[in-house]
Amino acid sequence: MIKNFRILIFLFLTYAIKAQEIKQDSLNEVVVTSSRIDLPFSKNSRTITIINAEQIQNSVATNVADLLQEVAGVDVRRRGVDGMQSDIYIRGGHFNQTLILIDGIKTEDPQTGHHSMNIMMPLENIERIEIIKGPAARIFGQNAFTGAINIVTKSNVKKKLSLAVNYGSYEQKSISLTATNDFNYANMQVNYNYAESEGYRENTDFKNHNVFLKSSFKTKKNSINILATFADRKFGANNFYTNNVAFNEYEETQTSLVGVSTKYNFNKFQIKPKIYWRRNQDMFLLKRKNPEFSRNFNISNKIGAEINTSYKSKIGTTGLGLDVAKVSLSSNNLGDQERTMLTAFLEHRFQLANNRLDITPGVSISYFSDFESNIFPGFDIGYKVNTNFKLYWNFGYSYRVPTYIELYVNIPNFLSGNENLEQEKAVSQEMGFKYNKNNFKLSGAIFNRVATNLIDYIKENQDSPFFIAQNLRKITTQGFEVNANYEFEILNLKQQLNLGYTFLNDDYKGTNVFASRYLINTSIKHHFTTSLQTQFFKNVRQSIIYKYVERPLNNYNVVDAKVSLQLADFRIFALVNNIFNTEYIEQANILMPKGNLIFGVQYEFD
Repeated sequence: MIKNFRILIFLFLTYAIKAQEIKQDSLNEVVVTSSRIDLPFSKNSRTITIINAEQIQNSVATNVADLLQEVAGVDVRRRGVDGMQSDIYIRGGHFNQTLILIDGIKTEDPQTGHHSMNIMMPLENIERIEIIKGPAARIFGQNAFTGAINIVTKSNVKKKLSLAVNYGSYEQKSISLTATNDFNYANMQVNYNYAESEGYRENTDFKNHNVFLKSSFKTKKNSINILATFADRKFGANNFYTNNVAFNEYEETQTSLVGVSTKYNFNKFQIKPKIYWRRNQDMFLLKRKNPEFSRNFNISNKIGAEINTSYKSKIGTTGLGLDVAKVSLSSNNLGDQERTMLTAFLEHRFQLANNRLDITPGVSISYFSDFESNIFPGFDIGYKVNTNFKLYWNFGYSYRVPTYIELYVNIPNFLSGNENLEQEKAVSQEMGFKYNKNNFKLSGAIFNRVATNLIDYIKENQDSPFFIAQNLRKITTQGFEVNANYEFEILNLKQQLNLGYTFLNDDYKGTNVFASRYLINTSIKHHFTTSLQTQFFKNVRQSIIYKYVERPLNNYNVVDAKVSLQLADFRIFALVNNIFNTEYIEQANILMPKGNLIFGVQYEFD
């Protein structure tokens, strides 16, 4: 069946190329804003994937976690439906090594990377998602060990009020209300979302509330942006973190983020300051019906301020940044902890050879009150062969300090932290190309990462009573990726085909341990994705995505599809996940759901 599916895609693409004339996209090129020096997508000398608003709407996803699964090289390990407790891995890295940002605000959690995706931004409020692969510590600081994902919310909105209702398998129900308006002095966005499900297996039920607010207040010289979001989630976590069948895990989280930012332009000088506060509250029970057995309660806070500047001169563009944050944790299991972090950034972009050659050296300097300070240099080099083709190479150091769970967790007969853990460090480099002509895009890269002191929970032998956090030996990861995007027309209607493949190879097998929780025998080796978005009638769109994943211990094929119909102010869709009822596992021993349906309707009020 899968083989026939691939053949159909190939024949369809061949027919489209022959039958249609490619037209130039007249839209302005996306400017990547996730660094100090704002650059158009084509001028960046890094591996960056952009998912725009149109692709988001036409995808088969209903949440950010499922959307990211459509990108090769991004390993999304879910523990349930609707993106529940999803961990994000990039190029074989750890979930603690991927930094998530919202409008450039860092949302990492000092307790654990499992909380990185607690704030599930509503898709209807997202303008685009910028996925930066490779070493990004020079740009973002720690946690961007193997990459970063910046979720950019919409800024220019019109007056709109919409209501969306979804219903699906496992008694999945959701309702979302979105209101936007553009006043003379400001524009505003408000979204409320509620979702619940009985769960696709025992003790995987959930009830989620999400509130999102964004306002942009206009002044004579600039705009002041205010972002606020709150997520309340209660869910059964059946073996989400353990493999003990006697446990009946349960978790409740409350996560909030508030940020204020602005931008000042003075001819060739730009200043972008922001302040933010992220709070996370987590209550975890090993036995849902017996809280006294093991109850872990944690409250973490991160208050930070960041200022980024750029200056354009005759010799190029200089970027300078300073990020300072105060982190605290109050926990009945991990103790009361505090950490002060300060990171300074400096980079300069040279343009030579009639602007065909760009060289961007840079450095970040980090200070942690409880770990040693470090300097992490890196550089990007790009050469524009012609209007359509560019080559690039980048090199950089990256690092990450341990989370508080890795340092101090103590769950008897199961999991133990290690106060003597050292920082993770890595040296990474990649070489790639970008080809963009008319409506066809092709890119590829080969990469290499040599990491030391990677942290994982391991058992040294079969008789070990529990997993203990340890720094592993030097680990080398190598690989390559290829991505292609083709937009064409049939009957004057837009069609789009996306292909992506990532190959990863590491030497974890040489690590002399009996068992590992996250890294050994779980990382992706082959990852192939293809999505086809078609339209044969003006008001009807079809989307289908195929994913193939091979890990050291298992491999699987998954196909999802969606059909949507636009009728005046109504938009109706039907989505099928896992069409062929594939039995597969993304994380540990958690079996993912077989084929399931979601139906939805959205109405926009006048």
